[in-house]
Order: sequence, then C-alpha cells, then structure tokens
Amino acid sequence: MKRRQFVYLAGLATVTGGFAIACGNQTPTNTTESSPETTPVSNTTDATLEKELVIYSGRNEKLIGSRIKKFEQETGAKLQVRYGDTSELAAAILEEGDNSRVDIFFAQDAGALGAMQAAGKTTELPESVLNLVDSRYRSPEGKWIGITGRVRTVDYNTNLVKPEELPTSIFGFTEPKWKGKIGWAPTNGSFQSFVTALRITEGEERAKQWLEGIQANNPKVYANNTSIVEGVSRGEVSVGFVNHYYLQTIKQANPQTPVEHHFTNDVGSLVNIAGVAILKSARNPNIAQKFVEFMLGKEAQEYFARETFEYPLISGVEPQGQLKSLKEVKQKTQNIDLSNLKDLEATLKLMQSARIL
Repeated sequence: MKRRQFVYLAGLATVTGGFAIACGNQTPTNTTESSPETTPVSNTTDATLEKELVIYSGRNEKLIGSRIKKFEQETGAKLQVRYGDTSELAAAILEEGDNSRVDIFFAQDAGALGAMQAAGKTTELPESVLNLVDSRYRSPEGKWIGITGRVRTVDYNTNLVKPEELPTSIFGFTEPKWKGKIGWAPTNGSFQSFVTALRITEGEERAKQWLEGIQANNPKVYANNTSIVEGVSRGEVSVGFVNHYYLQTIKQANPQTPVEHHFTNDVGSLVNIAGVAILKSARNPNIAQKFVEFMLGKEAQEYFARETFEYPLISGVEPQGQLKSLKEVKQKTQNIDLSNLKDLEATLKLMQSARIL
C-alpha cells in the first residue's frame, strides 16, 4: 500500500494535527454528500456487468445526479455511484487495490487526479477524448481530463474598494493597507490547492513569505468560500480569497449584492479543474469512455455553466455571468502540470510552519 506518498488522499490526520480539512465538494449548492461508508457499491452479477459502470464521485449527487440519469437514459447503462469526499474516495480506491472494480474516479480537483495517476491507477485516454479539452486542463500523460474549470478570484466589496485600488498580484495583499480587510479560509481544500500552486510557481520561501504577510494583516478566518463571499457582501471584510462560482450563486438570489470579482495576473487566479480518470480496474472501459465523452458534450457543458457556474472546458460553450474567458485569465500557472497539485503534504507543512494551521 502506497499510503505514505498520498497524504493528500488519506485524511491528512498525521499532517494537520487534527484539523478537519475541507477537501471535499465545495460547490455553490453547499449540499451534504453521502458518506463513503454509508453508500457502498453492491455486488454485481456477470449478467449485468457489461452494462454497468461504477463511479466514485467527489462531486455530490445534487450537482451531477441529473447528468447520471441522463447518461443512463441515453445509453441503457446502469451507473452505480458512490458519493463522498474526493480524498476519502481516492484513499478507498487505494485500499481496495487489486480488488477494486471502480471504472471512473470523478474528482473535485486536479491534485487528487494527479495523485491517482502517480499511484499507477489511471489509464491513458484516447486522443479523440483528450483533444476535446485544452492541454492545460488535462494530464500531459493523457491519464485524466478536466470536465469543468474553476478560477481563484479576489472578490471585493464595491462599496469599500475601488477597482483601481486592487493590486495586480496576489502578493500586493501583504501590504499594510489591507490589514483587517481580508477574508480567507486556510482549512479549505481549494485554498490549499492555491497555496500548492504558489509553492510550485514561486518557491517555498516566497510562498511562506506570502502566508506570513497575509497573516500579519490580521485576516478574518472563515469556514468556507460561501461564508467569505457573504462576509464581503456584509462589509465584514473588504476582500476575500475564493473560487469564482460562489459569487455567481449568491448573485442569482440577490443581483444587488455589492461584490465583484478581481482577477490577478499571477497564481492568485489559479485555474483548477474538476475532472475524471478511467481506472485500470475498469471492467467496462468502453462505457467509461462514453461517460467521459458525455460529460464533455455540449449539453452537459452547458448544464454545468448554467447550473454550477463553472467554466465549460470545450470550445463553443461560454461561461455564464460576467466572467472573463479562460483565455483572458492571466496567471503564472497556465503552463504548469495541474497533476503537481497532488503535493499537499508539503503545503500543509508549510502552512503549519507559518502558523496558519
């Protein structure tokens, strides 16, 4: 068992010292996912095996359940889905080892997919599938592919901050003038993915300097992205470090919310993905490939853009709301291998050394 090299996937208890890391499905709907222990996949007979697809999904049922049903209706396949936290499900696949019969791992972020690839659990996707998505949003080895994109943004209260006052670099927020005005969620999985990207692009020492600089500005700590955006809207803080789609959800209910996105020109606007990998344990790779193609089809991509406000990753489908296109989002991580976001252990150690956790 290769658990040591997958602290990212195994609950993180030894690294976090008891912190409950929010690595799960941080989505606009904020629904509770089924626990992996309470939703086991049942045994399958040989008679139904050829039409069945087993999916471990870090995306919750409210977000993708309708797409699952749609795929079943269109293909006649029977999908058994185990919903849960992305890292817990990945750890479960590793525990199952050669006994696993999971066809698809649907992960909430690229780091988990990169860790599964490093474990030798994923298979190479055909070029016809890989070419549906820009190379930045899939494995260079072709062993996982993004389904939707999410961008880190600095959301700001338009009553408290003028656009021209916002720095073009995420490092600008370490300046003293932002003291007491920042909201962040250090235990949140998407924030930790950002810090991992910060380490990769800027180096350990500069990443630590950023963490310590923000900490010196006395940021307000929130539990998650939603509460940050709500705090910004109430004026509790002037700016908050979040994923882009939370504001879209809040504005759908209240268009007058005085909050807008600010995109930096560096890793502060990291583009991460939710994506899938077909596993080597797949008994039905042909159906699994059809599922990946379905999720990258126009109808599904329009659904995600419309319902979850994430970025579609295929050409011809535009994001919803007043968002920059992915081509317009300038950031230093555009050319890095998102698989490298798997190195969460070093990120957590860095955050501990900076006294953030």
